[in-house]
Amino acid sequence: MAQAEAFETDFWKDANLRKTWDDIVPGEPRKTIPYTLTRQAIELYCKSVGETNPIYFDEAYAKTTRYGGLIAPPSIHILLMFSCTPADDWMRSPGTVNAGQSWSYNIPARPGDVITLQARALDKFIKRERLFVVHDNVFFNQKGDVICSGRGWTIRPM
Repeated sequence: MAQAEAFETDFWKDANLRKTWDDIVPGEPRKTIPYTLTRQAIELYCKSVGETNPIYFDEAYAKTTRYGGLIAPPSIHILLMFSCTPADDWMRSPGTVNAGQSWSYNIPARPGDVITLQARALDKFIKRERLFVVHDNVFFNQKGDVICSGRGWTIRPM
């Protein structure tokens, strides 16, 4: 398995740059950046989550499937969420708690796809002294096809 580019694992790094509760504006698009999904990134992701299905890393096998080639697992959107957002994105804030999510998967991402993200906060509210944000996210490939879309709820750090 080849080495993928190093991914920053220190979520406190650049924490002072991240948007705060007051900076989150419902309806305002979040700043995102394109990300080229590599075979190496898919393999590293699969290794980290214990995914062993050969459709994700055995090209000869993947060609015999209905997909006709390598694909990424549907849960790759977790990696993409961080890969497609800059260091100052509020979703990267240490202490953020995932309070729930719902995803729809349309087509698989593939090695070489240039992934873009359209994302925004839909609502924010305080309940039981906790800061909640409802947000939606849609991932596209370079052809403009929707890979997956989801809505999530997070509890923001105070």
